[in-house]
Amino acid sequence: MPGTLSFDALKSRVADGTIDTVLVCLVDMQGRLMGKRFHANNFVETSYNETHCCNYLLATDLEMATPEGYASTSWRSGYGDYVMKPDLETIRLVPWLEGTAMVLCDVLDHHTHEPVPHSPRSILKKQIARLEALGFEAKMATELEFFLFEKSFDEIRKEGFRNLEPISGYNEDYHILQTTKEESVMRPIRNHLFDAGLPIENTKGEAEAGQEELNIRYDHALNCANHHTIAKHAIKEIAWQNGHAATFLPKWHHDRVGSSSHVHQSLWKDGGPAFFDPSDKLGQSDLMRHYMAGLIAFAPEYTYFLAPYVNSYKRFAKGTFAPTKTVWSVDNRTAGFRLCGDGTKGVRVECRIGGSDLNPYLAQAAMLAAGIKGIEDKMELAPATVGDVYEDAKAQDIPQTLRHATETLRNSAFLREAMGDDVIDHYTRAAEWEQEEFDRIVTDWEVARGFERA
Repeated sequence: MPGTLSFDALKSRVADGTIDTVLVCLVDMQGRLMGKRFHANNFVETSYNETHCCNYLLATDLEMATPEGYASTSWRSGYGDYVMKPDLETIRLVPWLEGTAMVLCDVLDHHTHEPVPHSPRSILKKQIARLEALGFEAKMATELEFFLFEKSFDEIRKEGFRNLEPISGYNEDYHILQTTKEESVMRPIRNHLFDAGLPIENTKGEAEAGQEELNIRYDHALNCANHHTIAKHAIKEIAWQNGHAATFLPKWHHDRVGSSSHVHQSLWKDGGPAFFDPSDKLGQSDLMRHYMAGLIAFAPEYTYFLAPYVNSYKRFAKGTFAPTKTVWSVDNRTAGFRLCGDGTKGVRVECRIGGSDLNPYLAQAAMLAAGIKGIEDKMELAPATVGDVYEDAKAQDIPQTLRHATETLRNSAFLREAMGDDVIDHYTRAAEWEQEEFDRIVTDWEVARGFERA
């Protein structure tokens, strides 16, 4: 792909002066890029091998607070260092920033140089390795939904995040006229990301005023997560450069449709689609049915990895294209899992549960773990659900609150076996902290509702 660089190509660009800065980034628990800006000469001479960061970067919340309760690090242990090990296969240009390249890092223990188990990239790599041991490769694609606003991040923050006005005035789902008005932001997003080496397919208006969607071509699971993370970061930066704000908050207003991040997934073997069986009416192989059975059966246990905040659960509402049930259906957008491309080699399963705020490494790892369990146990897939799944009283519900999802995560024997007790305990603590922080806050809604009338 254009935009991706070998280490030798990076050194050449540094030598000729076209690149002077290298962003050296890890992916934190929230799916954000954290790291340092290196002078490019220093990076290609020495720091390409490793650099260091405080180990609190994998034990903070969105505000960079340092909650108690993590076994991995604390004030008592003194918040030491992790090693950031650049993955030189991920070097790429950052075309929206002058003279800049980027590299993603794996996070290693400072003393043992072993991968830190609760690092999002480590968690996904572990599940990919388990799948490869079974002889399969996972390919995935994510859809990124977000809202653009008239004003900038700074203006909105200074106004207390009130009176938010989307960049458009009406539902722009597939709307060419309205999205033409937004090309000053969306065109550089597409082009800069393509020039950064991401296989960009398209953008479109989504089902609300100011709501956008970016689609990236499917790839190996790790590449997919890398692409998602870089794209999300770029969208915010490019919107900022153009005087606008972009948000991936799943539900920014109770009267507005929420934003999702649907995840398409399939398994491949020896270069061919292992989910496809031409003799089956829907094109589903036995392997695909086992995988989907696991995906659906364990969905309540890994929902936290698809919906990690209190706000995430405000999105799950009937009649909004956000699912409420953990069942599958054929090309039906009311189900939690949709069979796409039935009868073709492109047959795949789309998980529609995840919100726009998910960390793609954690979400993909959890779903791979569930699919692997389905394959190993040869789990049987129930028949497809038909009709309006919102009205299916027999279908299993998705956890409707962060509090519920935290309990299903904490008590998941399957996830503890697949990811390790230390990983599940770590992210359970992250979920608990989010709930604790929300519970102590008095909201505007409570004040307005009860100030006079209570």
